[in-house]
Amino acid sequence: MEIEDYPPQEPLSEAAIAYQREVMARGSTVNGGDEIQTGPDPYQSLVMFRSGRPNGTTLAFIHGGGWTNGYKEWMTFMAPAFTGAGITFASIGYRLAPKHTFPSGFEDACAGVRWILDNIANYGGKPDRVFVGGHSAGGHYASLLALTELSDQVQGCLPISGVYDFGAHSGLTTRPRFLGSAEDKNEQAASPISNIGERPCPFLLAHGSNDFPHLIEQARRMKEALAIKGSDVSRITLADRNHFTASYAGGEAEGPWVPHAISWMLTH
Repeated sequence: MEIEDYPPQEPLSEAAIAYQREVMARGSTVNGGDEIQTGPDPYQSLVMFRSGRPNGTTLAFIHGGGWTNGYKEWMTFMAPAFTGAGITFASIGYRLAPKHTFPSGFEDACAGVRWILDNIANYGGKPDRVFVGGHSAGGHYASLLALTELSDQVQGCLPISGVYDFGAHSGLTTRPRFLGSAEDKNEQAASPISNIGERPCPFLLAHGSNDFPHLIEQARRMKEALAIKGSDVSRITLADRNHFTASYAGGEAEGPWVPHAISWMLTH
């Protein structure tokens, strides 16, 4: 789907404009994805990329954008690094704030993963070998669904620069608009760190060394909280990467994240 075909969303910041330009350029030569609709809204969709030699493992990835921006097409650039290693790759879209507030976008992310679980055999994948991940806001949704709605169905979670806490210790300077009004009191329900059950699935947390400071601190606390509950959890720092360039690492086959992520998935 072309970005121009989507309904309008919030204006992008200058940093997000540069990010969109870069990820779309990196993905401009990636073809062959299957477009799937999971609901009537164009944002309720995903795109599936087959591997020529599937090994049964799938990575379902969710884009970032502060819950108000983004397209599943932003993550297209990641596909070749994984399909080339035998891993089926999917990029999931979801409805955006401020029009759609929590849990609407989260429910869309869950619906996308459920579609993959139900249909992955058609792509050479195995339902018990589906991993989820995401960048920034997408890392938040991936983590939350791996700990709540789909905790017994996904094999592991690989968020990059994820958001794990919206409570008093989150470090956020403003309340994200996707949470709705303050009267909705969605902070705890939306915070992955507040929804860790017994024996959570494995996590591979990643962020840039120059990422947003509050997200680095959230990742540190998230690792501790997961470990206390018995999760097989690791945390890696991507040297000299900021919040945006950490995302670029998601498609760099020889970069600081992809080889680690592939090895981690194949051993879990």
